[in-house]
Amino acid sequence: MLIICMPGLWIILSAFRTNGEILTKPAIWIPQNLTLDNFRAIFGFGENVIGVPVSSYFRNSLVISVTSTFLALLIGMTGGYAFARYQFPGKSSTFLWLMLSRTVPGIALSLPIFIIWSRLGIIDTKFGVILVYTAINVPFTVWLTEGFFRQVPNDLNEAAQIDGCTRWQAFWKIEFPLAKSGIASAGIFAFLTSWNEYALASQLTRSTDSKTLPVGLMDFTAQFTIDWAGMCAMAVIIIIPALILTFLVQKHLIAGLTFGGVKG
Repeated sequence: MLIICMPGLWIILSAFRTNGEILTKPAIWIPQNLTLDNFRAIFGFGENVIGVPVSSYFRNSLVISVTSTFLALLIGMTGGYAFARYQFPGKSSTFLWLMLSRTVPGIALSLPIFIIWSRLGIIDTKFGVILVYTAINVPFTVWLTEGFFRQVPNDLNEAAQIDGCTRWQAFWKIEFPLAKSGIASAGIFAFLTSWNEYALASQLTRSTDSKTLPVGLMDFTAQFTIDWAGMCAMAVIIIIPALILTFLVQKHLIAGLTFGGVKG
């Protein structure tokens, strides 16, 4: 755990240090002077400081992550339910190919996506990034929710319809609540994937109106220098929302990994 947590701890400590102390050789492992100047600088406070548009990047990341997560859940949940409840020709092969799409690294798709998006005119738009993230998250969402819906006895659905519920009412009132842990965990994973993704976003965004927080980290690099302290400060800002969300919904994460993925 110490080895795993050390890089994150080092970034947090470096966010409160000066560039001089970060670049000192031999390295200073225990910070001598902690400061908030790096956070003030990225928000444009202080003298002779050019702020990074953190608020714009944060807003872009939030809009893109929330929208793509909602769409991935909407599509993935219906797909997972269909695979769990219905029999149709090519079901096994379709599910297999859907899962195999997860084996393709996202960066391998960056060039064809860039060419197609350029011809469609959606480069440097939030819509273009949302579309990509939705497509990336759908296969995993289908796989996770399918396992949870399969655990819900179909007899409950049939009993609800006998009692007068329509098929949709039986789904929303019976099956959806019983599978909510899997749906919630799928949504969490989809959100974190969209929130932290850099490779594709760096290829598809150019301006302040569409750049996400991970892409905004490159604003701290120049031709010959890198503002490591400012970059670490912004990395802390990226980490905090994901860390808070993870702690708040850790029960759903555990349930999603142990039940939907294994027992399904």
